[in-house]
Amino acid sequence: MSTGAVAAVDLGATSGRVIVGRVGANELDLETVGRFPNRPVETVNGLHWDLLGLYRGVVGGLTEAVRTEPQIASIGIDSWAVDYGLFRGGRMLGTPFHYRDERSAAGVEATHAVVPFDELYRRNGLQFLPFNTVYQLAAEKHGGMLDLADMMLLVPDLIGYFLTGESVAERTNASTTGLLDVSTGEWDTELASRLGIPTGILPRLVGAGERVGSLLPYARRELGTDRAIDVVAVGSHDTASAVVAVPMQAESAAYISCGTWGLVGVELETPVLTDAAREANFTNEGGVDGRVRFLHNVMGLWLLSESVRTWERGGDTIDLPTLLAAAADVTAPVAVFDANDPRFIAPGDMPERIAEWCRENGAPVPTSHAEFARSIVESLAQAFADAVHTAAELSGRTVESIHIVGGGSLNELLCQVTADRSGLPVLAGPVEATAIGNVLVQARAQGFVEGDLEALRALVAQAFAPRRFAPRA
Repeated sequence: MSTGAVAAVDLGATSGRVIVGRVGANELDLETVGRFPNRPVETVNGLHWDLLGLYRGVVGGLTEAVRTEPQIASIGIDSWAVDYGLFRGGRMLGTPFHYRDERSAAGVEATHAVVPFDELYRRNGLQFLPFNTVYQLAAEKHGGMLDLADMMLLVPDLIGYFLTGESVAERTNASTTGLLDVSTGEWDTELASRLGIPTGILPRLVGAGERVGSLLPYARRELGTDRAIDVVAVGSHDTASAVVAVPMQAESAAYISCGTWGLVGVELETPVLTDAAREANFTNEGGVDGRVRFLHNVMGLWLLSESVRTWERGGDTIDLPTLLAAAADVTAPVAVFDANDPRFIAPGDMPERIAEWCRENGAPVPTSHAEFARSIVESLAQAFADAVHTAAELSGRTVESIHIVGGGSLNELLCQVTADRSGLPVLAGPVEATAIGNVLVQARAQGFVEGDLEALRALVAQAFAPRRFAPRA
């Protein structure tokens, strides 16, 4: 095996980046070559993603990747889940909606009127989230858009389509739509038909590591290369890629992929479809190599970032490290609120919503930025701890440690309080888990590394030793 380079496109809810990964049998190195914002746009008909602006950022980042490493072997793309673009004759129909847009509420009601949630859970294994793709598509049907469309592409596959002209759906992300059969891993066309969703819009499924296609001539010109570089499917749901790079012993560890959302769970070989799992609102999503990500979505650092935006709109200047240091110094008891309360999903005045929850539940209302931040951290940590213990109980696993990866692994206060509230050691890092998982799946497909997920995780542990937080009494 020889060392080689690949390019990872990692699209998050607030920003995107392109990273060159250099990988060999005993080498794993990342270099960020492009960063760009991902700013939603609100129009008269709702909240949307600026997909063309996002694509422009991807092209700029890949241009720099090719300049930095002219011989990159492939490109892999991951992003957040559930959102999509509709197409007809190869042209995108409008601007894709943002999952936080409120239109999907009508889709929930319409879907459950045809297929009750308990049946849906047996078929797709997904926890209830009002923005799951199946509900969004039900809203599209009500608006007449599905009558026009002949193709639906999830966000990372949509970017791949712009680069290659190939229309596919990578399985880990397809598993978040609610239209993938949790037992077979294939499209549930019977379910789609019952819901009035045209099955013809569902693209061909591919697995992580499969070749999608090569750069079209116009894309090569844009990137400044004459090479027909391959686009390779990775765990295109960013959490699927992140879990690849969790340096854990999967049989005894839980993971938290912590960014805008906190995805808390365990890795299994088979799904858990019990009534207890459904009632606990746990989801069974596809993982790389056929693994199952049995997890629960917690609101995540969105609570903090949206609070900061609210304060800054009010004229305050917020330095996040200073805010977290002040939060760590708070000694008075603070409210531990329900981080999963639906009122926290939409953008808006997050501190006021937290205060509203506190008033309704007889909890102390925070009176300063530091107290709000500490209340958010304590509430997230409690939600994480609860989800870890529930995942262990529902799956029959004995969890001995918790791995936190992603941006949340840099938040020392959150890591420590999670250890305290769970009673389990927390191992933090790597922060770039999603990009690392993306890179490793490509590198394995190119023959730069080999082995199962455990072998890939051993390479991660060697390159990015996690930091340990022991629970305090």
